[in-house]
Amino acid sequence: MITKFNILFCLLIITIYSFSQVDKKQIREGNKYYNNKKFRESEVAYQKALKKDPKSYKAIFNLGDALYKQDKFDDATKQFTEMTSKVNDKENSSKVYHNLGNSYLLQNKLDESINAYKNALRNNPKDMETKYNLAYAQSMKKKQEQQQKQDNKNQQQNQQQQQQKQQDKQEKKDNKEQQQQPKDQMSKDDADRMLQALQDEEKNTQDKVKKIQAQQGNKKVEKDW
Repeated sequence: MITKFNILFCLLIITIYSFSQVDKKQIREGNKYYNNKKFRESEVAYQKALKKDPKSYKAIFNLGDALYKQDKFDDATKQFTEMTSKVNDKENSSKVYHNLGNSYLLQNKLDESINAYKNALRNNPKDMETKYNLAYAQSMKKKQEQQQKQDNKNQQQNQQQQQQKQQDKQEKKDNKEQQQQPKDQMSKDDADRMLQALQDEEKNTQDKVKKIQAQQGNKKVEKDW
């Protein structure tokens, strides 16, 4: 994957250099450093060229290449994005979008990478390098989505397990409290029944007393002569 990227970037520098109308010292110097894999030095040379000509097609594009080689993918992305509005032919537009896709891909920005590769193929449908990288980015996107689904599933399972643990813990606590209650502790129903029985017994006693009193009131008292 990375080998394919490296080959394409080298070819792009040669192509851009060959159709240039005016060779500038800083760009030639930057290309020399780049070909010798001195990418930091090539970056400085291309930046010098841009100070003299901020609209230089070659300097902007080659600076993006140099940044990419140093793993400065965010900076490289900015350079290639700027180039997308400056290229006016399909061949080089395809290469710009291809490199833009590479920069996004190595930042794990898969949606942006896929869109860039698709734009590259719209300009050059036969580019096998871009087709390969697009398929790779789409495969990574699919794996990312599957992993996200699995992560969500695992999170839900963990939440359910935690809820079950809390429920089990509460049940154990309730059972323990019930076991610790005094054995002779009376339930509410038992207490109500006992109170009713006492009230009934008291009523019966009162009825008997009234009956005895009534009988004594009706009894005649004989004179003791």
